[in-house]
Amino acid sequence: MNQLTSSNAAPLKGTITVPGDKSISHRSLIMAALSIGESTISGLLEGEDVLGTAAALRELGADIYKDDTGVWHVHGVGIGGLKQPSAPLDMGNSGTGVRLMMGLVATHPIEVTFTGDASLSSRPMKRVTDPLTEFGAEFLGNDEGTLPITVKGAKMPLPITYALPVASAQVKSAVMLAGLNTAGNTTVIEKIPTRDHSERIFNYFGVPIKLEGDNIIVTGHAELTARKMAVPADPSSAAFLMVAALITEGSDITIKNVGINTARTGLFTTLIEMGGDISFENKRQECGEDVADIRVRHSKLSGIIVPKERAPSMIDEYPVLCAAAACASGETVMRGIKELRVKESDRIAVMVKGLKSCGINVTEFPDGMTVKKSIANGTHEIETKLDHRIAMSFLILGLCSDNAITIDDGTVIETSFPGFTNLMNSLGANMGFQT
Repeated sequence: MNQLTSSNAAPLKGTITVPGDKSISHRSLIMAALSIGESTISGLLEGEDVLGTAAALRELGADIYKDDTGVWHVHGVGIGGLKQPSAPLDMGNSGTGVRLMMGLVATHPIEVTFTGDASLSSRPMKRVTDPLTEFGAEFLGNDEGTLPITVKGAKMPLPITYALPVASAQVKSAVMLAGLNTAGNTTVIEKIPTRDHSERIFNYFGVPIKLEGDNIIVTGHAELTARKMAVPADPSSAAFLMVAALITEGSDITIKNVGINTARTGLFTTLIEMGGDISFENKRQECGEDVADIRVRHSKLSGIIVPKERAPSMIDEYPVLCAAAACASGETVMRGIKELRVKESDRIAVMVKGLKSCGINVTEFPDGMTVKKSIANGTHEIETKLDHRIAMSFLILGLCSDNAITIDDGTVIETSFPGFTNLMNSLGANMGFQT
């Protein structure tokens, strides 16, 4: 039995670090694998998603290993140097991993089959395969455009200009990665800004890249320089601890070395607008990314209307925002987030169902929900649909709940936040597996 329970906690106190940023970890491994020479990566997130990307890159020819000090070493093959893998690449539950890797191999003359778990195999891939087809790649699979999918990379890829139909950093990055092994300039037109980790890391590794208004222009066939990378702590992981401290009476915590890229900090802004006592200390820049230490103290939160245009900068944080909203006075309105319906689960539907079972007043809309605190008590047994962010969000809510909250499977958390339960308990939380 993998049920995990969280109950009313003592004040959370301490100074800690959280795992490395997942988005940057994926990209660090990929860019290092395309470089000439040896790159080193410290702070790499060692969750299942990122380890799956490392394993896939090994199959494609890169030499990747971790030393005794926890630093990862990547001996790259250079752009154009990827080899034919001997078996399908299993990307587990990682939507980021599979979409970026599809972009990577689409312009190499190799044939690669991608597979994944049941959740990943239900998620849409056409948003990525459609633009990659314009380079000359072929995609063999089913009519629904879901995994498994076989990619036949273009032998003579042609550069493209592609206007993103929806705001998606994954699609943008897939097209940019495909452009690396394509002669000439590949252009992505992005009307609505999304997280810019790819642009930053391309620049850090020496890719010729220009940002001109809405245009991101990548010049292919450059020789990348091996780099020393330090991955900042993941703001999406830090978000769970921040909300935990805000809603748990008497709490005062500091989270070290957190990435504060403005394309990722929409939740931080939202929590401050709700009345959260959050301060950013020791601001600095490392490896092209902005970082800071974040201090968070318990606060009386009030519901707000979250601006729709903020969604791209906090799309992964809406589940944990629901936990904050459930403990806030008044109503929190979250709209313009239809994208959540095609994540690891239909996060809108799953959160609404779980919150209602906890006695929270929730109204569901096609593109979002409203959440309002209630004094009612529910069953507090949550079905997570094997979604790691849903699982952690309800465990956080359990810290200020009258009754304990139990999730059906706590093992899924390892996907993105290995050691989550132990870290929370070290601060004063009360979480544990059922026996």
